Amino acid sequence: MDSGVSALDQFQQQLNVIGNNIANVQTVGFKSADVQFADALSQTLGSNAAGTLQVGTGVTTSGITNDFTQGSITNTGVQSNMAVNGNGFFLVKDASSGQTYATRDGQFTVTPDGYLETSSGMRVQGYIDSSHGAIGDIQITNVNAPAGDTAAVQSYTFDSSGNVNILLSDGTQYTDGQILLQNFTSPGQLLKVGSNLYSGLANAGPLTAAVAPGTNGVGSLATGSLEMSNVDLAVQLTSLITTQRAYEANTKVITTSDDILQDLVNLKR
Repeated sequence: MDSGVSALDQFQQQLNVIGNNIANVQTVGFKSADVQFADALSQTLGSNAAGTLQVGTGVTTSGITNDFTQGSITNTGVQSNMAVNGNGFFLVKDASSGQTYATRDGQFTVTPDGYLETSSGMRVQGYIDSSHGAIGDIQITNVNAPAGDTAAVQSYTFDSSGNVNILLSDGTQYTDGQILLQNFTSPGQLLKVGSNLYSGLANAGPLTAAVAPGTNGVGSLATGSLEMSNVDLAVQLTSLITTQRAYEANTKVITTSDDILQDLVNLKR
């Protein structure tokens, strides 16, 4: 009975994970999770010539890991949308707390004051000027225009290397700033904190400092596009059916054990 109960607990956990994966099948940049099981500590009854006599006591969850394989890249036509084509994460910062997060969700917008932000208000990080001397919040303004040009920003574009290309109303064109990407040795150590953000960057083992897209093993940027969820719906539905059947089988183990105990009670009577 204990084995059956432990199985129900773990399969319920797996159902929760599968349900969350299916719920996020359309979430931009979402990475699906998977549950790994391990047998619980066995009870040793003794030994004989054939070996040690042990009875298993059930199952435990040994891990829940995220699958960081790339999702499909879909063109949106929105200038400020970006997808990482390959390894690496965008770095975004909470302006109020100063906390930095990683994300694969490039559903960015430009605020009225020129900051490039996520849908939850996090500011995208990168080189903030053409000299690549400092890293901070990417902002599209005319502050660093050549020769102190004060013409208004007419338009902007991003290229596959993350460069911010600005066109002023007087026809002046220049590159000002560059979006950077961060790669990790152990991305599985990142912690999901909601809004498609990950914390725990230090535990994930950052590979050097953030670098320009397309360099040092990180992917390039696909501009005007978004990376979709990597959830394979067919696989998840198959896992859902398998888990449901396993759950039902273990409920049968419990009811059978209960019937046997009831028979023993009836014998005493």
